[in-house]
Amino acid sequence: MTAAILLISGTGLQAQTKRSDDFRARYELKEVVVMSRHNIRSPLSSGGAAYQRVTPHTWFQWSSAGSQLSLRGGVLETEMGQFFRKWVVSEGLLPDNYRPTGDEVLFYANSRQRTFATAKYFSAGFLPYANVEITHKYDEDKMDPVFTPQFTKMNDTYRQQVLSEIQAMHGGPQVWMAAQQPTLTLMEEVLDMAHSPAAQNDTTHFWYDDVQFKIEKGDEPKMSGGYTLANSVADALVLQCYEAESFAPFGHALTMEQWRDICAVKEVYDGLLFTTHAAAVNLAYPLVSRIREELNNGDRKFMFLCGHDSNLASISAALRFNLPETENALERHTPIGSKLVFEKWNNGTEDYVAVNLVYQSVEQLQNRTLLSTDMPPMVLPITIEGLTANADGLYRLADLDEHIANAMAEYEAIEDMPTAASAAGHSDASQTAAIYNLQGQCLDTLQRGVNIVGRKKIITE
Repeated sequence: MTAAILLISGTGLQAQTKRSDDFRARYELKEVVVMSRHNIRSPLSSGGAAYQRVTPHTWFQWSSAGSQLSLRGGVLETEMGQFFRKWVVSEGLLPDNYRPTGDEVLFYANSRQRTFATAKYFSAGFLPYANVEITHKYDEDKMDPVFTPQFTKMNDTYRQQVLSEIQAMHGGPQVWMAAQQPTLTLMEEVLDMAHSPAAQNDTTHFWYDDVQFKIEKGDEPKMSGGYTLANSVADALVLQCYEAESFAPFGHALTMEQWRDICAVKEVYDGLLFTTHAAAVNLAYPLVSRIREELNNGDRKFMFLCGHDSNLASISAALRFNLPETENALERHTPIGSKLVFEKWNNGTEDYVAVNLVYQSVEQLQNRTLLSTDMPPMVLPITIEGLTANADGLYRLADLDEHIANAMAEYEAIEDMPTAASAAGHSDASQTAAIYNLQGQCLDTLQRGVNIVGRKKIITE
């Protein structure tokens, strides 16, 4: 993100290297676009909360209902908003205690409680003197298709391309999952899985030899089989670690590396589904389109989008971002509450962009550290395959815009055709439902490009 890139010592102490006075003399910050993952939530409650059945022990008593932002998550996101406030004020982008007028500032979140609440808490820290309206489309904890990583075009050849790229990742799903076996065994021991309620139905171990993938138009990429249970349990363990301020689940003290390995179980699941380039250009198209639009919006100063880790992962894969391996975090690439931050700078004649991954460290998450420009979150620069940054670490906006346009063109070149595996009776959303564009505006008729109709993405040429 920001005016800072952090250097991390082996002890976890942080030293900040700020942008130089010479840099500030040559560049002016013109706009910031943030694509955020929601902050700490309680475990997902769908599917009968299978994670609860794999241990005889009692899980942490969450401060929120299943799948919703926790109280700690709200506090942490407010602190992150306060940090961004201090940063943009120090850079002269916005005045202190700014009250937005017109369209200079926009918050847009998925309609899930955890994403809407994350945006609301961030806005409270970012603009405490304003009652910021969070743009969202639905009122009943529904998924907004803009943030739903679903396929909107499909044909048999394209599906095979996606599956082929999945098979090529880390030697293929079975090889990649087998590499997690030591961690799966560790999880079984930590959970005391052999004495769990699930063991009464012979679920005494995590397994992955039955994995199958479903790649269909109008749906997210899906994985079935035993590995989905391992993914759900790893997710719950990590969230409990953050929320309970404990690295010793159920009395088993684990090292930081073991925690990163548990996170890797989930990252294998997400990686297979959302990070092949062929899938990502389709899954991330609406958000990629929106980010491109925002970077070319001369009237906007700050844009905050809030979704999920699958959004950050698919955007990065679509745009060939080389996400750095994280430091002082459990997740290796998209930590809880992390943000892709696009900074637009101008040197008087041309616009440039820096792209960074910003997140709170494990200590900051557990200690609820007050953030400021003197005590910042973690900030790691992102490099972009096929583009070269200048000596100041910035990419020409014109080059990045062309790069994004090329990714969008890959999506637009996908021919949408009936497929052999299409579900019987599948049809697009009713054209009589309300129609929205990517800005959340209600339309009378379909427009060219991406439309949201009946909570589905509809593409018109």
